[in-house]
Amino acid sequence: MEWHFLGVYFREPKNQVMKRLIVLALAIMVGSCAEKKKEPNEAEGEVATISKEKTADTDVKFPVYDFAAFEPLLHKDDGATYVINFWATWCKPCVEEMPHFERINAEQKDNNVKVILVNLDMPNMWKSRLEPYVENKDIQSEVVILDDPKQNDWIPKVSEEWGGGIPATLIYNKDKRAFYERGFTYEELNEALHQFTK
Repeated sequence: MEWHFLGVYFREPKNQVMKRLIVLALAIMVGSCAEKKKEPNEAEGEVATISKEKTADTDVKFPVYDFAAFEPLLHKDDGATYVINFWATWCKPCVEEMPHFERINAEQKDNNVKVILVNLDMPNMWKSRLEPYVENKDIQSEVVILDDPKQNDWIPKVSEEWGGGIPATLIYNKDKRAFYERGFTYEELNEALHQFTK
């Protein structure tokens, strides 16, 4: 059988030609798959690098914890009652109840009550939304950032009752602990706290 490739004529048996064509087709497919595979990895690498640089350059005003570093705040045994509120600036019910936590913080400071506002905003929101919000609202409670993408691992460690929704609040002291996956009015928050301070 006579055939040509790139202008050169070849004379080979039919089965030999088919073998060559199959090998050539496989080589082209493997080459194109390798190229396609390489591009997303390079792109992902660039995205990961950019995102790490953005986080590192953020220089946010509040401490940023992964869950391992944050977890001790959930188990303090120093005689204080802790009100740990999980919230985000994009969460309307969280923002609506924020003045109640601030009022409790101001009123109960002398009663050894500590309010900690645990922000769950994305890193690209820390400078653009979180800092301006805290500054404009003159938030006096302690604000920390929990930045840990493994929510399915750490949410049940906060409370087995937590389905992951916010606002959510943990109130505890050395004797008692209660978790609330809902928003509060001032009266409801004050009543919940009263169970720990009476």
